[in-house]
Amino acid sequence: MGCMFRWLLMVTILFTLVSFAQAEENGGDSTLPLYRLTVSIDISSSRLLGVAGIPVRAGERAYFNAGALTIHEVQLKGKAIPFKNMDGLLEVAPSETGELTIRYEGSFPELQANSWIDKDHIGKMGVSLTGVWYPRIQGLALYRLTAVLPHGFEAISEAESVTKEERGAETVFSFDFPHPVNGINLVATDRYELTRDEHKGVGIYAYFFPEERGLAREYIDYAKRYLDLYEGLLGKYPYKRFAIVENFLPTGYSMPTFTLLGQDVVKLPFIVETSLGHEILHQWFGNKVYVDYSKGNWAEGLTSYLADHLYAEQKGKGWEYRKQSLVDFMSYVNEGNDFPLRDFRGRIDQASKTIGYGKATMLFHMLKEMVGEKVFLATLKEFVEEKGFAVASWDDLRRSFERSSQKDLGRFFSQWLEQKGLPAFYTEVKDFRQTGRGFEIAFDITAKGAYNLDLPVTIYLAQGTSRKETLKVKEGKNSFSFTLNDMPARMVIDENYDIARILSPGEVPPVVAGLLGEEPLIVVLPEGKKEVYGPVIELFNARKASVREASDIKDSDIKSASVVILGADNPLVGRLFGKALPKTDGFSLVMKKNPWAARKVVGILHSSSEAESQAAARKIPRYGKYSSISFEMGRNTAKETAVSDKGMVMGMEGEPTAVEASRIKGLSDVIGAVADKRIVYVGEAHETFSHHYVQLRVVEGLYEKNGKIAIGMEMFQRPFQFVLDDYLKGGMDEREFLKKSEYFSRWGYDYNLYKPIIDFAKAKGIPIIALNTKREILEKVSRGGLDSLSPEERKEIPPQMDFSDEEYRERLRDIFSKHMRSAEKDFNFFFQSQVLWDETMSFSVDEFFRLSPDRQVIVLAGSGHLSRGSGIPSRTFRRNGAGYSIILSDGDMERDVADYIIFPRPVEGQKAPKLGVLLKKEEGKVVISGFPEKSIAEEAGLEEGDIILSLDDTPVADIDDLRIQLLPKKKGDILKVKVLRKRFLFGETEKEIIVKFSQQDPEKRHF
Repeated sequence: MGCMFRWLLMVTILFTLVSFAQAEENGGDSTLPLYRLTVSIDISSSRLLGVAGIPVRAGERAYFNAGALTIHEVQLKGKAIPFKNMDGLLEVAPSETGELTIRYEGSFPELQANSWIDKDHIGKMGVSLTGVWYPRIQGLALYRLTAVLPHGFEAISEAESVTKEERGAETVFSFDFPHPVNGINLVATDRYELTRDEHKGVGIYAYFFPEERGLAREYIDYAKRYLDLYEGLLGKYPYKRFAIVENFLPTGYSMPTFTLLGQDVVKLPFIVETSLGHEILHQWFGNKVYVDYSKGNWAEGLTSYLADHLYAEQKGKGWEYRKQSLVDFMSYVNEGNDFPLRDFRGRIDQASKTIGYGKATMLFHMLKEMVGEKVFLATLKEFVEEKGFAVASWDDLRRSFERSSQKDLGRFFSQWLEQKGLPAFYTEVKDFRQTGRGFEIAFDITAKGAYNLDLPVTIYLAQGTSRKETLKVKEGKNSFSFTLNDMPARMVIDENYDIARILSPGEVPPVVAGLLGEEPLIVVLPEGKKEVYGPVIELFNARKASVREASDIKDSDIKSASVVILGADNPLVGRLFGKALPKTDGFSLVMKKNPWAARKVVGILHSSSEAESQAAARKIPRYGKYSSISFEMGRNTAKETAVSDKGMVMGMEGEPTAVEASRIKGLSDVIGAVADKRIVYVGEAHETFSHHYVQLRVVEGLYEKNGKIAIGMEMFQRPFQFVLDDYLKGGMDEREFLKKSEYFSRWGYDYNLYKPIIDFAKAKGIPIIALNTKREILEKVSRGGLDSLSPEERKEIPPQMDFSDEEYRERLRDIFSKHMRSAEKDFNFFFQSQVLWDETMSFSVDEFFRLSPDRQVIVLAGSGHLSRGSGIPSRTFRRNGAGYSIILSDGDMERDVADYIIFPRPVEGQKAPKLGVLLKKEEGKVVISGFPEKSIAEEAGLEEGDIILSLDDTPVADIDDLRIQLLPKKKGDILKVKVLRKRFLFGETEKEIIVKFSQQDPEKRHF
């Protein structure tokens, strides 16, 4: 809720009445000027006639903010004197001391649609004057207001007492307010029905329209509770009366002695439990102790802390309120609109509210934690008493807390008031070891931002206990270590959000606010029916969004901005998250994390009609804290915030994993257990024979049980599916198959590893699915990302890919960071290539699955593509929902890593021997370019530069021919190598050399 006093600064700060400056400092001293104001209001013409009287001094110029008022005459001691009206700034230079009289007129016509909600108004709905409706002065004064209104009207202004006098067709209201105030307001209508009550000597009034009169009693009862609450915390309520006033404008203000709540606001069921108390608390902060706006507005943050935050705290949800304040800061505040808290004057947009209310709330919470709750509340009580009916600043607050706590708080207030932004923390575990029966952990916290802080940390131990510590952190790297009696499961930094800080990625749910405060913002048009989203496009256009076609969006665009995707079936949804969302009736907005930018979001907005969009679009900003919202013709039907971490979580070793030995099964048991699964994934380490033996056993076992199976193999790329099919049907021999599938250049691992599986499939007529994408595409993406692909290359990749798996991303990031020369490469490109790899294999499985739904599919792939289901399995399940199981060999015993882990005995299989040569192809010939250490080929007499003509009399035209010829060879075999050798002066000669395979070294990368 906004509060009226914030606007007073905006209309008066430039206008100074010099003669009052010294008196203002004296609070309620009699030296304060007495401002007499009489107004007569004509409802039919929306006009006001007024006479203002105020003392001035000879020789001291007086300035008034006259706004759009018409000044008819200025008199001093009954005589007209000259004045200047310069675009609303009224200047008077009195030659005598006395009371200045200003006769003026104001016109405040009926409001038009979409008018500014705070505009002054006189008309058939009533009177609402909260702006420049009289010549305004800066600073405190005593006011005496007399208002003449039509008979039957009720009027409200700042007053300890109100008198009414009926004069024929008019009613004269006199408002007595004996305290200094920095401005007054007037509200009136002939529709009010007044409900009165009294509580501990304070008159409580409810001015409600007939439609809402039934709410009056509830509002009065709640007002009594709030008065009791804050009198207990801050001292006696400052005035003799308090009024809850319903307004026909959508306002939410607090003025001395009353609050002005819009009709739509009053009807909201939560207002009595939240905003009403907030406005009542302003009677102390802002309406008794005034804000020194020239030095910053402290009152909104303090009121929010002791009202909205306190109510959440009483329900055990104070940490949630504080976390939401930090989420809002990260959503609405950016480098372009950030400013120091001391510069906050009043709310003008969401960013300023987030700083002036939210950041300030966190300041007061940290202050309370520092000095203790008892001292905190006692200090505020003294502060209200000391600065009552006077202006106060942040510095006044600091001095009060320093006096009561006996602490130097200069650094604390300076760092939170003078600096933009919030501190950010980054953690890294440096060492974790067992020391005797205990454990020692060492870690670093790197702080970004010039702050000195006491950072709370909770260490959760494996046995269910915990230990709390406070870490003194300053800018830069801070190193810490703890010795613990038990193994730590995890450490959580600031889990209750006691520190104002930038949240870690895991703590931030994707919320609607991420779209509302974002610059730049991209709106992606649907493929059809763009008119349905007209009102939505208009809303985001007003926020300077860039509106684009889906086909024009590159991944680099998404990396730089938050995105609104229009249409649940928009193709961009599939490109980012793997599949379109289901279409629904009505209007919905679903938020997701932006897969290419950790601090940005993607909103998927769907509407079934233009009418639905028109009814709901304007309400979107009210639901900033939610991750998904739904409407039916503007009525909210669902809202939810996604789950996120509580605190900055540092994962540790945790409790050791245990397996019940009596439940250990054999491979045949596992085959029986997965026989009913539509898809069975069997992992491998590519060069480990025992893993391929397990794969063969699974294939054989499931074939025996089901008969109709298919095998998906990572080892073959999709463009060569026709070669696989032709070979399995007998259309070519093995040699031709290996050459035409380009097996050796595209996969490269010893074919003997896979030969038994392929031979079995060929013998039994089992289809094999080429799962993989072209190597050229993967390599291009790993170097330049998906944006580097040509339109033709994009046709070869799946149209839908899911980049939103954060856990998978972090596992890949860990792999990437440990990879050689990773600093020279782009992780996002690496991540894109890995997801493309997984998605292509998943797409291939699903494509076959749909064409042959009666076959069980067995997928053979590297364990990294299967572990935890993150690679191929979950992506295929996203596509077809088919049940699956994952079998890994020699994997770590971790929860959820797979359904079954097999520990096969070591198996030695036949491997093609290494000839011991380095090869290159020149002018269509295979040439020896060198030899590795201890080469058997070199020992046999082969030389660098030799052109290999044949092996065992079989011609060699390319390197694949050589590899194919080596396949059946084993230790002890011989190989007849015919080469063409150039001799100096004697030309070329053919030589035949016998090579004997006496040893094999599988680690050498040569032939």
